[in-house]
Amino acid sequence: MNTDNQNQNNSFENGGNINPNYQDPNINNQYNDYQNNNNNYNNPNMNSNPNEGQNINNNMYNGQSGENVIRTSVEQIKVDTLNKKTRFKYTVVNEKGKKEVGYLDAYNQNEVEGYLLNSGLKITKIEAQNSILSLQIGGSKLNSSELAFMLTQLSTYLKAGIPLIDSIRILEKQSKSDKKRIYSNLIYELTKGENFSSALAAQGNTFPLLLINMVKTAELTGDLTAILDDMQEYYNSIDRTRKQAISAMIYPSILFVFSICVLVFILAYVIPSFVTLFEQQGAELPTITRVVLSLSGFITTYKFWIIGVLLGIALLFVILYKKVRGFRKAMQTIIMKLPGFGKIVIYKEVTMFTKTFASLLNHNVFITDTMQILGTVSTNEVFKDIINKSLDYLSKGAKISDAFEDQWAFPVVAYEMLVTGENTGRLPMMMSYVASYYEDLHANTVKRINTFIEPLMIIFIAIIVGIVVVSVIVPMFSFYGTVL
Repeated sequence: MNTDNQNQNNSFENGGNINPNYQDPNINNQYNDYQNNNNNYNNPNMNSNPNEGQNINNNMYNGQSGENVIRTSVEQIKVDTLNKKTRFKYTVVNEKGKKEVGYLDAYNQNEVEGYLLNSGLKITKIEAQNSILSLQIGGSKLNSSELAFMLTQLSTYLKAGIPLIDSIRILEKQSKSDKKRIYSNLIYELTKGENFSSALAAQGNTFPLLLINMVKTAELTGDLTAILDDMQEYYNSIDRTRKQAISAMIYPSILFVFSICVLVFILAYVIPSFVTLFEQQGAELPTITRVVLSLSGFITTYKFWIIGVLLGIALLFVILYKKVRGFRKAMQTIIMKLPGFGKIVIYKEVTMFTKTFASLLNHNVFITDTMQILGTVSTNEVFKDIINKSLDYLSKGAKISDAFEDQWAFPVVAYEMLVTGENTGRLPMMMSYVASYYEDLHANTVKRINTFIEPLMIIFIAIIVGIVVVSVIVPMFSFYGTVL
């Protein structure tokens, strides 16, 4: 801990900031090594085992895809943790005499007792949790906004000279009950002597692999606060982009659902009241009226079947989307090719890809490890295929840009900037420019779509209601003329 704090203080005294225009010559050297098909590299930033990076490269060079061979030491820690740890529920009395209840993931009860006693707590009760809901080690996954907040707070405390464990204890006190367990587990790992990256990795899927690897790099370089600030900015940007994409879909979705509900209500409850009247008159009804009446009768008769079928289709869609990669890729491809909405998705994916790419390269992560991490970070199967393709190209000594050439999901502007970055040796800087450009483009596209959707949905609702009203009023005028 003393060494870590000294490194952090040195970083803080030097400003602790990353110069966006600084180009580390090591990045170019690393990239040129891969361009010359240098297969014998060891990655100090990603692997605690010096042979592990070589094993990953050998597997990839033997023809296995990057998706199947990503087995960093961080992931192995997660696997070991999930296999061995048990969740314990404890009841203690703190220094103020107040009763506290909490949870801790540990290998045995003795470790829990030692941790609590060393924390100055009086133990009342400790019991292992055996329920199915308690089997998940770690905590609930933190979203982008929660990660950004945590990193901001942690960086501030470290810059103020507060030790890492004490900083996390402050975060634990500030957090809600469902998040306290995450920080308790981090403190537990750190008090055992684990470094910060290993403590993060030991929480299962709570913290993203990207953050864990960046923290591991910071431990080697001694610039933890600078990287925490950088990652905080990254996750804030990701959260902002995600919210913009959601906002673009929420408004038209609400209007569409509302219009469907209005239509169903009219067909199921309003139209049936006119059926008896039309039957008593015995006159021939217009085609539009007969269609509306038939549709109303079908909905009224089979409404429970319709609800059941729709729920079944929705459930099947969710299962297939989560479990079947081919189906997920097909749906994502369809959405990305939709007019208007497709651009929102593509701009979002390009922004996240280039922003993550630039961040990793700026912190001296090797190029192949960078692409492997990007493959795990991305949730879009189309982009995953392109990234895996780039890993294959790198294994043959080709350029990254070769894998992105003529890819419909990767805009030409982004591709040209990627090529320029490779040719000039300023790839991180170029990717940062691309990320900023497409982030702004994404925000502007969302605003335009929302502006366009509002009148369109109003027209759609008016047409639906108009058809129903006309189908009822036309026969009424006909009957009125007959009576006269």
